[in-house]
Amino acid sequence: RHGGELRNASAETGAVAVQGPRVAAFIDQCFPGASLGGTLAPRPSELEKNRIGEWPFGTARIWVSRTGYTGEDGFEVVAPADVITAVWGKLLAAGQQFGLKPAGLGARDTLRTEVCYPLYGHELDENTTPLEAGLGFFVALEKADFVGRDALAKQKASGIPKKLIAFKMTDRCAPPRPQYPIWSTGPGATRIGQVVSGTQSPSLGIGIGLGYVPPELARPQTNIEIEIRGKRAAAVVVPKPIYRKTDSKPT
Repeated sequence: RHGGELRNASAETGAVAVQGPRVAAFIDQCFPGASLGGTLAPRPSELEKNRIGEWPFGTARIWVSRTGYTGEDGFEVVAPADVITAVWGKLLAAGQQFGLKPAGLGARDTLRTEVCYPLYGHELDENTTPLEAGLGFFVALEKADFVGRDALAKQKASGIPKKLIAFKMTDRCAPPRPQYPIWSTGPGATRIGQVVSGTQSPSLGIGIGLGYVPPELARPQTNIEIEIRGKRAAAVVVPKPIYRKTDSKPT
């Protein structure tokens, strides 16, 4: 056995995500040369998706990965906290001619909702299984025993009580928000579920969201209603992802 130490180094580390299809055109000038560790690559732009390498940055070493949570190509940089400001500045300067602008987590959240990326505390929590969230392809029930395996196997055999849907508002209205009720339609309309993520889509120009409903009401083209500020507004269940690059914003 070997001894080890667990230390919280969060305050000593910073991270910046630089996202978009044009980032590969300027990332190499920010971190020139070949990687020193991790994935070996002659330059950051030649990292494959989900690969990470270590590059020099002044006297420091930083990690550059071809990852992100926006549905676009892009990179994430993890660096010592005392150089992360310099990393930020170098990226902004290099990306200015390509239209790079600062954006916060609110912008990230609208983009990940458009492409239906789940976020813990929204689509995922301690009361939701991967099968209900549509992530069953990550669950290998044929493997040896693991925590939760029996419960997941039982649920797969008996059926799930709720299912994650994506939806679009069909009329212009205030955007849907987490915890808003989802209703069925028609004279006997009842409350059938709850929104877990909702926003105004900047790419589509309409309200969109994700929520949980009974499986029999989760089929695409099912009409539903979202209760927004005490009034119900029409929506429709759509296939995931909600936004594809071929989609265009309504005029």
